[in-house]
Amino acid sequence: MSEFGTLESRVRRKSLLSKVCTAQDCIQHFKDGQNLMWSGFTPAGYPKEVPIALADHVEANNLQGQLRFNLFIGASVGAETEDRWATLDMIDRRWPYQTGKNIAKGINAGRIRMGDKHLGHFAQDAGYGFYTENGRYDIGIVEVSAITEDCGLALTTSCGIVSEALHLCDKIIIEVNTGQPSFEGMHDIHFQQKPPHRAPMLITAADSRVGTPYVPCDPDRIVAIVESKRRDKGRAFAEMDDTSEAIAGHIMEFFAHEVKKGRLPENLLPLQSGVGSIANAVVGGLAKGPFTNLSVFTEVLQDTMLDFFDGGNLRCASSCSLSLSEEPGFPRFFDNWEKYFSKITLRPLSISNNPEPIRRLGCIAMNTPVEFDIYAHANSTLVGGTRMINGLGGSGDFLRNGYLKIMHSPSTRPTKTDPLGITCVVPKAPHIDHTEHDLDVLVTEQGLADLRGLAPKDRAKVIIEKCAHPEYKPILTDYFEMAAKDCLERGVGHEPQKFDRAFKMQQNMAENGTMRIKNWDIKVDLCE
Repeated sequence: MSEFGTLESRVRRKSLLSKVCTAQDCIQHFKDGQNLMWSGFTPAGYPKEVPIALADHVEANNLQGQLRFNLFIGASVGAETEDRWATLDMIDRRWPYQTGKNIAKGINAGRIRMGDKHLGHFAQDAGYGFYTENGRYDIGIVEVSAITEDCGLALTTSCGIVSEALHLCDKIIIEVNTGQPSFEGMHDIHFQQKPPHRAPMLITAADSRVGTPYVPCDPDRIVAIVESKRRDKGRAFAEMDDTSEAIAGHIMEFFAHEVKKGRLPENLLPLQSGVGSIANAVVGGLAKGPFTNLSVFTEVLQDTMLDFFDGGNLRCASSCSLSLSEEPGFPRFFDNWEKYFSKITLRPLSISNNPEPIRRLGCIAMNTPVEFDIYAHANSTLVGGTRMINGLGGSGDFLRNGYLKIMHSPSTRPTKTDPLGITCVVPKAPHIDHTEHDLDVLVTEQGLADLRGLAPKDRAKVIIEKCAHPEYKPILTDYFEMAAKDCLERGVGHEPQKFDRAFKMQQNMAENGTMRIKNWDIKVDLCE
């Protein structure tokens, strides 16, 4: 028995108790080539017992590469599941976002076929049946807190694509997690119909509720109930450093300016913050800042959101997942359950990342790219334009539809040989996830560039001046002036680029370990 109750107390539809089994008993349901859907989102609320048992089975029986699956999940899940599956060659296709060194390695080596997609689009497109030949999936594996008498599922720390999965999967395996308190009552589940029957969602505030706390499930599709006591292996993020603190400071000053100008109310507008250490630090800056009675409408709640609540600045938060760190995030949350529980609403990905509430509420979107160029095109996914990191995530859902669209990044990153070897402000992004049309503000520790109302050449000057590191500012200025002169003379100068030189910094990085080029000349050795 767990300190949080028994399996029998969590499964209130008693007929399902006849389907209780071990994770090992579930292995019989899995065959090579199957399409699988899991619960989970940035790693929170994902199944653990059955995926781990499958990995153990493959490893024990030397079945690497012989039992492979197509894996569809709302976003990333714990490394002990998908990343381990990647090491055992158990993944053929993976949609639409992932984390882990081994799964990224498999994708970039061509062993895993990954499809990258806006998360909000993926949720609805999965429901439309776009990703498999018949629109169906063989097995869904879902982690829940409880099952009601009428087979409603109370989820755990995320909603992900469970609403869609339960309608699309031929077989369903439920993991009931009794190793933590029940999250029953935290979720707001609203299932959207397909066009032309789709109705509006009347979410008019971050804490509006438009659905029910449960995901309905057909009990006849449930083939197994497995008890789990494993908690999420959430990621820890770096503490705030001088760079992230400076970025947060620039954003605080900008918000104060917008309030003074009357473009933001004193309690701002609902905030969205992406995943990662800088995003975590920016939220930490807001937690210490002067703004009060704030609300959050986002896709991921990270550790500093608890600081936000504790400081009294944050009134409520809506998200797709509670993505806290394994230590100290979740223990802190559980120790202060009464303080946080009633202030948080967890929603399906198809709602949390839907353009309709994002635009209606006027969300302030803040996300971190790999790099951005002098015209405000941003790359969030592919290092060097080719190497996948994690995926696009939900940043585009918010950056296209928000009230203010902000991207923040360090101005430089180190290489093995040069502490300033990579500039995050480049002449031309080698891959573009977010175009100049979607971004309003770019921020580095060097400064903040407000791009609203600026034509491309004016944007370039402001971005170089405000955001580029001093080591790279003259290099980028030389490039811009050279490209502008040449393109304007030829009558093609709206957004000047010289494509024989635009990626010379990246070439120099590949060959010499730094983007600090000596000149912009074209020679046989472009990287002189």
